Amino acid sequence: MSSQTVSPPAVREAALEQLFAQARSGRMPLPELFDSAGRLTQQGLSEASARLYEDWLAHTASPLRHLACFNWGVVLGTLGRAADAEQAYRRALETAPDFAQARLNLGHQLEQLGRHDEALAQWRSIALQSAPDDATLQLRLHALNNSARLCEQLRRFDEAESWLRQSLELAPAQPGPIQHYVHLRQKQCAWPVYQPVGALTHYHLLAGTSALAMLSATDDPALHMLAAQRFVLERGYKSLSTPLHAKQPLRTGKIRIGYLSGDLHMHAVGLLTAELYETHDRERFEVHAFCWSREDGSPLRARLKAGVDKVWPIGSLSDEAAAQLIAQQGIDVLVDLQGLTSGARPAILTQRPAPVQVSYLGFPGTCGIPGVDWVIADRYVMPPELLPYSSERPIYLPGCYQVSDRQREIGAAPTRAQYGLPEDSFVFCAFNNNFKFTEEVFRLWMRVLHAVPNSVLWLLADNEWAQENMRRAADAQGVARERLVFAPRVAPPDYLARLPLADLFLDTFPYNGGTTASDVLWMGLPLLTCSGRSYISRMAGSLLTHVGLPELATGSLAEYERMAVLLGNTPARVASYRRYLTEQGRQSALFDTPRFVRGLEAEFERLALEHRKS
Repeated sequence: MSSQTVSPPAVREAALEQLFAQARSGRMPLPELFDSAGRLTQQGLSEASARLYEDWLAHTASPLRHLACFNWGVVLGTLGRAADAEQAYRRALETAPDFAQARLNLGHQLEQLGRHDEALAQWRSIALQSAPDDATLQLRLHALNNSARLCEQLRRFDEAESWLRQSLELAPAQPGPIQHYVHLRQKQCAWPVYQPVGALTHYHLLAGTSALAMLSATDDPALHMLAAQRFVLERGYKSLSTPLHAKQPLRTGKIRIGYLSGDLHMHAVGLLTAELYETHDRERFEVHAFCWSREDGSPLRARLKAGVDKVWPIGSLSDEAAAQLIAQQGIDVLVDLQGLTSGARPAILTQRPAPVQVSYLGFPGTCGIPGVDWVIADRYVMPPELLPYSSERPIYLPGCYQVSDRQREIGAAPTRAQYGLPEDSFVFCAFNNNFKFTEEVFRLWMRVLHAVPNSVLWLLADNEWAQENMRRAADAQGVARERLVFAPRVAPPDYLARLPLADLFLDTFPYNGGTTASDVLWMGLPLLTCSGRSYISRMAGSLLTHVGLPELATGSLAEYERMAVLLGNTPARVASYRRYLTEQGRQSALFDTPRFVRGLEAEFERLALEHRKS
């Protein structure tokens, strides 16, 4: 009888059982435990690794068992077993209460479990320790920075800033904390934003400002370019020597457009682009979405998914695997809707999964991402003098750069009384996000209120610290606090419905409104903006030009202020603008979505066919 061959899985199972038995014997040395468990993890057998630690701990007495508990917790955490990992770290701390690494990791598991205050308490106990050596300092910085990060996510901005200040006073040269410190102060309207901390001067803070925060800080395109370049260089993003798309067969047939985004849900990008996907000509194009967007259960999310031919969820894929998927699908034109915003995945683009890669909407400025050669623009937002500061070449559309959705849902019309607005006052409105507000423009708004008697400024109630800082800024300029009226955040239909309660929308500078400006004009509310030197400071001016009101796009803040005062004191003129928008605005070039899509498709087709012929 021939001998029976034992299959490899059976051999592996036998070896594992022998290993578990040795762990249960109580005689396995700790170094051997670490070595065996590490090999199991490397082989993709993390569950077996976790069991090995569990068996060893149940049967072995050792003064160093807290180290085994710690490693056990690490493995359990990677398996997503947060509750079990919590217990492992607590067992480590029972044996060694001063084991700071276990306390740090315990905080992370508590955060995963949604027990945020408990997580902060664990990190606080480490953050408040002294730092006699570099190792302890690093642990303390880890605790401080994680406390700041979690508090920022929880919108406890004052606590987040306090933790960051402590961190930066201990160690100034930390790029991440510097970026968050600056942006947190922007979100709170804490002016001046560049408030030195520890050894950090204004220069250090400006040099460390994130690419996104820089868009609010200045309209200098050179500084925008440098901030984007620093982001790319710090993370080591480089193009592959051989693009992924070059390894695919040459394509024929319909042109495949891929949209890359984590914001295809209830988000400004999702709100703007819904009709874009629906309007593409399916006789000539296939439309794919490669997204890591959250499933928020909204009708918008369902509509966005229905508007494309194929949705590819890539949230669980690595950047390399996602890029491979895009290349394998034969995408001709890949449109990045994320840029350098939160959650961006530039490493997908640097692998060049598509021959034509385009930046659009998500980050209204140069991204500097290797492999992204084009940006959607018009000749207003990207005049010739701006081209030297952009790593992307413009794809100029015949109309406005911004797409629009003509199917946005509008709620029931409210009254001024419902929002605490005086019936007989001139209502200036500024509903852009608070981080876009600058001290210079806010002071300008206060001067406008002084110059327009019986006027109020209607603002978005984003956070309590921003509100109080704006009230203090009003106090400093002699404007009564009650002339600042704050509106709560509401669902998009109700937000749209309340816009006509205002008389004039005051845009922010240098970070203009994007989706907000589109909403304002769609609802017939006149908008006043200032156009500067950067793409982002010219967005609203482009919208006004294409809706037919170019005179409301001023060329300097002095002109902007003069125009705001003039309009505030001549309500009849404002009423004529409102009448024009009501009667003709929605029929203007700005809201001609089919025309926009045809222009975009013509450019995409041209670029894709040029590549196919090359």
